[in-house]
Amino acid sequence: MTSVLFDAPGPRAKARNIVYSALFVVVAALVVWWLVVKLDDKNQLDWIKWKPFFTDSQAWTTYLLPGLGQTLLAAAISMVIALPLGAVFGIARLSDHVWVRVPSATVVEFFRSIPVLIMMIVAYAVYAQYTSVSTDDRPLYAVVTGLVLYNASVLAEIVRAGILSLPKGQTEAAQAIGLRKGQTMRSILLPQSVTAMLPAIVSQLVVIVKDTAIGGSILGFSELINAVRPLSAAYGANTIACFTIVAVIYIIVNFTLTSLATWLEKRLRAGKKSTGAVLSAATVDTGGTGTGVQPVKADA
Repeated sequence: MTSVLFDAPGPRAKARNIVYSALFVVVAALVVWWLVVKLDDKNQLDWIKWKPFFTDSQAWTTYLLPGLGQTLLAAAISMVIALPLGAVFGIARLSDHVWVRVPSATVVEFFRSIPVLIMMIVAYAVYAQYTSVSTDDRPLYAVVTGLVLYNASVLAEIVRAGILSLPKGQTEAAQAIGLRKGQTMRSILLPQSVTAMLPAIVSQLVVIVKDTAIGGSILGFSELINAVRPLSAAYGANTIACFTIVAVIYIIVNFTLTSLATWLEKRLRAGKKSTGAVLSAATVDTGGTGTGVQPVKADA
Protein backbone atom coordinates (compact mmCIF):
# COMPACT_ATOMS: atom_id res chain seq x y z
CA MET A 1 0.00 0.00 0.00
CA THR A 2 1.41 3.37 -1.04
CA SER A 3 0.24 6.86 -0.15
CA VAL A 4 1.58 10.37 -0.45
CA LEU A 5 3.19 10.23 2.98
CA PHE A 6 4.04 6.55 3.29
CA ASP A 7 5.47 3.83 1.07
CA ALA A 8 4.88 0.24 2.07
CA PRO A 9 8.22 -1.40 2.95
CA GLY A 10 9.57 -4.04 0.63
CA PRO A 11 11.13 -7.37 1.65
CA ARG A 12 14.54 -5.85 2.45
CA ALA A 13 13.00 -3.00 4.43
CA LYS A 14 10.84 -5.43 6.40
CA ALA A 15 13.87 -7.54 7.25
CA ARG A 16 15.79 -4.42 8.29
CA ASN A 17 12.90 -3.28 10.51
CA ILE A 18 12.81 -6.70 12.19
CA VAL A 19 16.55 -6.49 12.91
CA TYR A 20 16.22 -2.95 14.30
CA SER A 21 13.31 -4.01 16.50
CA ALA A 22 15.20 -7.01 17.83
CA LEU A 23 18.25 -4.85 18.59
CA PHE A 24 16.08 -2.33 20.41
CA VAL A 25 14.50 -5.06 22.55
CA VAL A 26 17.94 -6.48 23.40
CA VAL A 27 19.35 -3.06 24.32
CA ALA A 28 16.28 -2.22 26.42
CA ALA A 29 16.54 -5.55 28.23
CA LEU A 30 20.24 -4.94 28.93
CA VAL A 31 19.47 -1.47 30.33
CA VAL A 32 16.76 -2.87 32.60
CA TRP A 33 19.08 -5.67 33.74
CA TRP A 34 21.86 -3.14 34.47
CA LEU A 35 19.48 -0.98 36.51
CA VAL A 36 18.24 -3.97 38.50
CA VAL A 37 21.80 -5.08 39.25
CA LYS A 38 22.87 -1.61 40.36
CA LEU A 39 19.80 -1.19 42.55
CA ASP A 40 20.34 -4.60 44.08
CA ASP A 41 23.98 -3.76 44.80
CA LYS A 42 22.80 -0.68 46.71
CA ASN A 43 20.19 -2.77 48.59
CA GLN A 44 17.39 -0.69 47.07
CA LEU A 45 15.40 -3.79 46.15
CA ASP A 46 15.33 -5.20 49.66
CA TRP A 47 11.84 -5.94 50.89
CA ILE A 48 12.37 -3.83 54.01
CA LYS A 49 12.47 -0.68 51.85
CA TRP A 50 9.23 -1.51 50.02
CA LYS A 51 7.39 -3.09 52.97
CA PRO A 52 5.96 0.18 54.44
CA PHE A 53 3.87 0.83 51.33
CA PHE A 54 2.16 -2.55 51.65
CA THR A 55 1.99 -3.14 55.40
CA ASP A 56 2.07 0.24 57.15
CA SER A 57 -0.96 2.47 56.58
CA GLN A 58 0.80 5.46 58.16
CA ALA A 59 3.03 5.76 55.11
CA TRP A 60 -0.12 6.61 53.17
CA THR A 61 -2.20 8.48 55.72
CA THR A 62 0.67 10.62 57.03
CA TYR A 63 2.66 11.32 53.87
CA LEU A 64 1.35 10.13 50.51
CA LEU A 65 -2.39 10.80 50.71
CA PRO A 66 -2.04 14.33 52.18
CA GLY A 67 0.51 15.14 49.47
CA LEU A 68 -1.78 13.71 46.79
CA GLY A 69 -4.66 15.77 48.20
CA GLN A 70 -2.65 18.99 47.93
CA THR A 71 -1.57 18.09 44.39
CA LEU A 72 -5.15 17.47 43.28
CA LEU A 73 -6.37 20.59 45.09
CA ALA A 74 -3.87 22.88 43.36
CA ALA A 75 -4.49 21.20 40.00
CA ALA A 76 -8.29 21.39 40.35
CA ILE A 77 -8.28 25.08 41.30
CA SER A 78 -5.91 25.86 38.43
CA MET A 79 -8.06 23.93 35.94
CA VAL A 80 -11.28 25.62 37.05
CA ILE A 81 -9.75 29.08 36.64
CA ALA A 82 -7.51 28.47 33.61
CA LEU A 83 -10.12 26.82 31.36
CA PRO A 84 -12.65 29.67 31.19
CA LEU A 85 -9.90 32.28 31.26
CA GLY A 86 -8.14 30.59 28.34
CA ALA A 87 -11.43 30.38 26.43
CA VAL A 88 -12.05 34.11 26.93
CA PHE A 89 -8.59 35.10 25.72
CA GLY A 90 -8.72 32.62 22.84
CA ILE A 91 -11.99 34.07 21.60
CA ALA A 92 -10.76 37.63 22.21
CA ARG A 93 -7.80 36.97 19.92
CA LEU A 94 -10.28 36.32 17.11
CA SER A 95 -12.13 39.60 17.66
CA ASP A 96 -12.63 42.04 14.77
CA HIS A 97 -11.83 44.92 17.14
CA VAL A 98 -8.15 45.81 17.32
CA TRP A 99 -8.49 47.18 20.86
CA VAL A 100 -9.63 43.70 21.97
CA ARG A 101 -7.47 41.51 19.75
CA VAL A 102 -4.08 43.18 20.27
CA PRO A 103 -4.11 43.38 24.12
CA SER A 104 -5.35 39.79 24.31
CA ALA A 105 -2.58 38.59 22.01
CA THR A 106 -0.01 40.54 24.04
CA VAL A 107 -1.14 39.00 27.32
CA VAL A 108 -1.21 35.48 25.88
CA GLU A 109 2.21 35.70 24.24
CA PHE A 110 3.74 37.30 27.34
CA PHE A 111 2.65 34.69 29.85
CA ARG A 112 3.15 31.83 27.38
CA SER A 113 6.81 32.81 26.98
CA ILE A 114 7.70 32.93 30.69
CA PRO A 115 8.64 29.70 32.50
CA VAL A 116 5.99 28.70 35.00
CA LEU A 117 8.63 28.49 37.75
CA ILE A 118 9.43 32.20 37.43
CA MET A 119 5.75 33.08 37.64
CA MET A 120 5.38 30.97 40.79
CA ILE A 121 8.37 32.66 42.43
CA VAL A 122 7.16 36.15 41.50
CA ALA A 123 3.65 35.34 42.71
CA TYR A 124 5.07 34.07 46.01
CA ALA A 125 7.02 37.32 46.48
CA VAL A 126 3.96 39.42 45.62
CA TYR A 127 1.78 37.56 48.11
CA ALA A 128 4.48 37.93 50.77
CA GLN A 129 4.97 41.67 50.22
CA TYR A 130 1.56 43.03 49.31
CA THR A 131 -1.09 40.69 50.73
CA SER A 132 -2.10 39.25 54.07
CA VAL A 133 -2.00 35.62 52.88
CA SER A 134 -0.58 33.47 55.67
CA THR A 135 2.76 31.74 55.36
CA ASP A 136 1.09 28.32 55.34
CA ASP A 137 -1.24 29.21 52.45
CA ARG A 138 1.25 31.24 50.43
CA PRO A 139 2.83 28.29 48.56
CA LEU A 140 -0.60 27.08 47.39
CA TYR A 141 -1.58 30.55 46.21
CA ALA A 142 1.72 31.00 44.38
CA VAL A 143 1.53 27.59 42.68
CA VAL A 144 -2.06 28.16 41.55
CA THR A 145 -1.26 31.67 40.27
CA GLY A 146 1.69 30.47 38.22
CA LEU A 147 -0.23 27.52 36.79
CA VAL A 148 -3.25 29.67 35.91
CA LEU A 149 -1.25 32.38 34.14
CA TYR A 150 0.81 29.96 32.08
CA ASN A 151 -1.82 27.36 31.25
CA ALA A 152 -4.57 29.88 30.52
CA SER A 153 -2.27 31.34 27.86
CA VAL A 154 -1.62 27.91 26.35
CA LEU A 155 -5.31 27.02 26.48
CA ALA A 156 -6.13 30.30 24.76
CA GLU A 157 -4.02 29.20 21.79
CA ILE A 158 -5.70 25.80 21.82
CA VAL A 159 -9.14 27.41 21.74
CA ARG A 160 -8.14 29.79 18.97
CA ALA A 161 -6.63 26.98 16.87
CA GLY A 162 -9.69 24.79 17.43
CA ILE A 163 -12.07 27.49 16.22
CA LEU A 164 -9.91 28.32 13.22
CA SER A 165 -9.78 24.63 12.26
CA LEU A 166 -13.50 24.66 11.42
CA PRO A 167 -14.50 25.15 7.77
CA LYS A 168 -15.24 28.76 6.81
CA GLY A 169 -18.58 27.58 5.50
CA GLN A 170 -19.83 27.31 9.07
CA THR A 171 -19.34 31.02 9.66
CA GLU A 172 -20.63 31.96 6.22
CA ALA A 173 -23.80 29.91 6.73
CA ALA A 174 -24.39 31.60 10.09
CA GLN A 175 -23.96 35.01 8.51
CA ALA A 176 -26.34 34.05 5.72
CA ILE A 177 -29.16 33.43 8.18
CA GLY A 178 -28.48 36.69 10.00
CA LEU A 179 -26.61 35.56 13.12
CA ARG A 180 -24.31 38.05 14.78
CA LYS A 181 -20.70 37.10 15.43
CA GLY A 182 -21.33 36.50 19.11
CA GLN A 183 -24.26 34.23 18.32
CA THR A 184 -22.19 32.39 15.71
CA MET A 185 -19.36 31.83 18.17
CA ARG A 186 -21.63 30.73 21.00
CA SER A 187 -24.09 28.59 19.09
CA ILE A 188 -22.11 27.18 16.15
CA LEU A 189 -18.33 27.47 16.36
CA LEU A 190 -17.60 26.69 20.00
CA PRO A 191 -19.84 23.59 20.27
CA GLN A 192 -18.26 22.09 17.15
CA SER A 193 -14.68 22.93 18.08
CA VAL A 194 -14.86 21.39 21.56
CA THR A 195 -14.43 17.87 20.19
CA ALA A 196 -11.39 18.90 18.14
CA MET A 197 -9.85 20.75 21.08
CA LEU A 198 -10.48 18.09 23.72
CA PRO A 199 -7.29 15.99 23.24
CA ALA A 200 -5.07 19.08 23.43
CA ILE A 201 -6.98 20.42 26.42
CA VAL A 202 -6.60 17.12 28.28
CA SER A 203 -2.87 17.08 27.52
CA GLN A 204 -2.61 20.50 29.09
CA LEU A 205 -4.58 19.39 32.13
CA VAL A 206 -2.10 16.54 32.60
CA VAL A 207 0.68 19.13 32.45
CA ILE A 208 -1.06 21.10 35.20
CA VAL A 209 -1.12 18.04 37.46
CA LYS A 210 2.58 17.38 36.92
CA ASP A 211 3.67 21.02 37.22
CA THR A 212 2.40 21.22 40.79
CA ALA A 213 5.63 19.40 41.65
CA ILE A 214 7.60 22.55 40.73
CA GLY A 215 6.05 24.38 43.64
CA GLY A 216 6.91 21.53 45.96
CA SER A 217 10.60 21.49 45.11
CA ILE A 218 11.11 25.27 45.05
CA LEU A 219 8.46 26.90 47.24
CA GLY A 220 7.95 24.15 49.79
CA PHE A 221 4.41 23.41 48.69
CA SER A 222 3.36 20.19 50.43
CA GLU A 223 2.40 18.26 47.31
CA LEU A 224 3.05 14.62 46.45
CA ILE A 225 6.73 14.74 45.49
CA ASN A 226 7.54 17.00 48.43
CA ALA A 227 6.32 14.18 50.69
CA VAL A 228 9.16 11.91 49.53
CA ARG A 229 11.83 13.50 51.72
CA PRO A 230 10.10 13.05 55.11
CA LEU A 231 8.73 9.69 54.01
CA SER A 232 12.18 8.43 53.06
CA ALA A 233 13.65 9.73 56.32
CA ALA A 234 10.96 7.98 58.34
CA TYR A 235 11.45 4.59 56.69
CA GLY A 236 15.18 4.14 56.35
CA ALA A 237 16.35 6.10 53.31
CA ASN A 238 14.16 4.23 50.79
CA THR A 239 14.26 7.08 48.28
CA ILE A 240 14.06 4.88 45.18
CA ALA A 241 11.03 3.04 46.52
CA CYS A 242 9.33 6.32 47.48
CA PHE A 243 9.84 7.90 44.07
CA THR A 244 8.68 4.71 42.35
CA ILE A 245 5.43 4.67 44.32
CA VAL A 246 4.91 8.39 43.67
CA ALA A 247 5.49 7.84 39.94
CA VAL A 248 2.90 5.04 39.92
CA ILE A 249 0.40 7.36 41.64
CA TYR A 250 1.00 10.06 39.01
CA ILE A 251 0.52 7.49 36.23
CA ILE A 252 -2.78 6.34 37.72
CA VAL A 253 -4.08 9.89 38.16
CA ASN A 254 -3.10 11.03 34.68
CA PHE A 255 -4.30 7.82 33.05
CA THR A 256 -7.67 8.24 34.77
CA LEU A 257 -7.90 11.83 33.54
CA THR A 258 -6.99 10.82 29.99
CA SER A 259 -9.42 7.88 29.99
CA LEU A 260 -12.23 10.13 31.20
CA ALA A 261 -11.50 12.62 28.44
CA THR A 262 -11.40 9.85 25.83
CA TRP A 263 -14.79 8.61 26.98
CA LEU A 264 -16.18 12.14 26.90
CA GLU A 265 -14.80 12.72 23.41
CA LYS A 266 -16.49 9.55 22.14
CA ARG A 267 -19.78 10.63 23.68
CA LEU A 268 -19.53 14.04 22.06
CA ARG A 269 -18.73 12.56 18.66
CA ALA A 270 -21.55 10.04 18.96
CA GLY A 271 -23.98 12.79 19.90
CA LYS A 272 -23.13 14.74 16.76
CA LYS A 273 -23.74 11.88 14.37
CA SER A 274 -26.78 12.37 12.17
CA THR A 275 -29.43 9.73 11.76
CA GLY A 276 -29.13 10.12 8.01
CA ALA A 277 -32.90 10.56 7.59
CA VAL A 278 -33.98 12.16 4.33
CA LEU A 279 -37.18 14.20 4.03
CA SER A 280 -39.38 13.51 1.06
CA ALA A 281 -40.93 16.25 -1.00
CA ALA A 282 -44.34 15.52 0.49
CA THR A 283 -43.12 16.43 3.98
CA VAL A 284 -42.05 19.93 3.02
CA ASP A 285 -44.64 22.68 3.44
CA THR A 286 -44.26 24.93 0.43
CA GLY A 287 -47.13 27.17 1.42
CA GLY A 288 -44.93 29.39 3.52
CA THR A 289 -46.87 28.82 6.76
CA GLY A 290 -46.09 27.01 9.95
CA THR A 291 -42.70 25.44 10.56
CA GLY A 292 -42.10 24.47 6.96
CA VAL A 293 -42.16 20.73 7.67
CA GLN A 294 -45.24 18.58 8.02
CA PRO A 295 -45.32 15.30 9.95
CA VAL A 296 -45.06 12.11 7.98
CA LYS A 297 -47.97 9.71 8.43
CA ALA A 298 -47.06 6.16 9.20
CA ASP A 299 -48.04 3.55 6.64
CA ALA A 300 -51.00 1.38 7.57
